[in-house]
Amino acid sequence: MSMMIEKNDIHKGLKNIYVTESRICLIDHKKGKIYYFGYDLDVLAEKSSFEEVLYLLLYGRLPSKREFNIFIDKIKSSMRLEEELRNLIQLIPKDVELMEGVRTVISYLGNLNGNGLDMTDKAIRDRAIDLVAKMPSIIAYLYRNRVGEDFLEPREDLSLAGNLLYLLTGNEYDVRDVKGLDMSLILYAEHGMNASTFAATVVASTGSDYYSSIVAGIGALRGPLHGYANTAALEQFIEIGGPENVEKWFEENIASRKRRLMGFGHRLYRIHDPRAKHYKRWLEENMNRFDTESRRVVETAFKLYEVAMNSFLAEKNIYPNCDYWSAQMYYALKLPKEVYTPIFAMSRISGWTAHIMEYIKENVLIRPRAYYIGERDKEFIPLEERE
Repeated sequence: MSMMIEKNDIHKGLKNIYVTESRICLIDHKKGKIYYFGYDLDVLAEKSSFEEVLYLLLYGRLPSKREFNIFIDKIKSSMRLEEELRNLIQLIPKDVELMEGVRTVISYLGNLNGNGLDMTDKAIRDRAIDLVAKMPSIIAYLYRNRVGEDFLEPREDLSLAGNLLYLLTGNEYDVRDVKGLDMSLILYAEHGMNASTFAATVVASTGSDYYSSIVAGIGALRGPLHGYANTAALEQFIEIGGPENVEKWFEENIASRKRRLMGFGHRLYRIHDPRAKHYKRWLEENMNRFDTESRRVVETAFKLYEVAMNSFLAEKNIYPNCDYWSAQMYYALKLPKEVYTPIFAMSRISGWTAHIMEYIKENVLIRPRAYYIGERDKEFIPLEERE
């Protein structure tokens, strides 16, 4: 006989439910701190690189100099896309949303790499390194195919962040811009058992392969309630049209409760998102380098932040999250908004992989239940007697 549960045991969305123990990420909501394997994210964002944080998340520790050099060589050897992947990208319809294209390419990459059910640490790490190394090319090629531009070749003299900027735009970027995007990849790399991480972990818990697990994460991140927050925030800034329009727009749309302010609020935080300050500082330090159009959007966002912080939102402890500020950075870097969520995915693959590896070491199939509220013992009427 199955054990009956009380209806008040239901936690919609699994809110505040712990599904496992983890050493990967601590989110200290009260102090506004995040730690990756015990390292303060504030320190990593300022002093580390995305490649080093990728190593940390895959191995659970920081590398020695020799280990890091070997790791970088592995990344460099994997950056170029196989001909089969290039051909596949050219077959994807140009109007397909970019995250859907990323999903398709990663799934096909799993077909090329074979032996998908080898879920040893080494196999998973090798695939993760190969996949993350290819992500700048995957994202850039999907976008350039969409707009009818030729593919560019990744450069071994550039970091993953530098290659992403170069492959997307063909432009040489200031070192401050590359550092900014690199910092963003670090900040987005891991954030506990969020929706996409949980989706990837659920698939891995069934004994499925690495690429299926990552594709599940991509599918969850593609949802507008998860990965598209910074795109929505940018569209909001553009809609307002300039800092001089902010107060009227806020009064008509947010103060009146007609709309939600995009980029504000987070399921976990009742304080400022601890990642947000890094974006805000980068924007403040680099504002004088932005062109007129970018500066106007950023000034609009800063004015909106000021107005919101003097409204009912602050009284309710609703503050801007990192997506509010990352949207401005990406816009100032002249990145098309279609690539914002794929960039998020490129970064978060490292976190998904860390959780997959950790969970399956003491694997238990993730199988929640749904509380039945439907009817019972309904009369079955044969088909020929039904009207």
